[in-house]
Amino acid sequence: MPITTCIFDAYGTLFDVAAAAREAAAEPGREIFAEHWPRVAQDWRLKQLQYTWLRAVADAHTDFWEVTQNGLDWALEASGLEGDPELRERLLQLYWELSAYPEVPQMLADLKAQGMNTAILSNGSPSMLNGAVDSAGIGALLDDVLSVEDVGIFKPAASVYELVLKRFNCAPDNVLFVSSNGWDAACATGFGFTTAWVNRAGEPIDRLPWTPQIVLTDLTGIPEETNR
Repeated sequence: MPITTCIFDAYGTLFDVAAAAREAAAEPGREIFAEHWPRVAQDWRLKQLQYTWLRAVADAHTDFWEVTQNGLDWALEASGLEGDPELRERLLQLYWELSAYPEVPQMLADLKAQGMNTAILSNGSPSMLNGAVDSAGIGALLDDVLSVEDVGIFKPAASVYELVLKRFNCAPDNVLFVSSNGWDAACATGFGFTTAWVNRAGEPIDRLPWTPQIVLTDLTGIPEETNR
């Protein structure tokens, strides 16, 4: 069946999750943080993801904003920076204003020109996602922003992917699902979506029962892939 609907993970896929730490590190007076920001950004993202998985299997759901704060607190303490509350607040503020990757607006515009449905499907809470979409100025290029808060469990639970089918009244093989998380793309393959993994860092494929069907280094080629 033809692809009619292109669905994107948000954080790390459309929005650069390292941007908050990188931008804070460039601000005047943050010379100490500038020495640590790459590790903080990496730890922050890793713990954020780990906490979503742990909460899902432990049936202890909370919204993504709390998970994001928890991950940052761990990352700051791991780098010996937990004693700077102003830095913490600044990083959290910047997370609401994450930069989109440079190819995102044109890529989405090309999809809309092809007549594709376009949407975000994310662990993010609705307010966080709306803030990022507004900051990036891409709202007019998206038909919807879907959040796991509608089902109360994080990815890769099947009920999250089902939100796409309900919203767009389509079959799984009408969907191209795009994520920068290899595990997310793999599990979406298992659900029945056609999947693309945006592997910007050149990481190995996760050892899971399924694999992404398409592997790209950025989002530029996504409009082409909808014609498979």
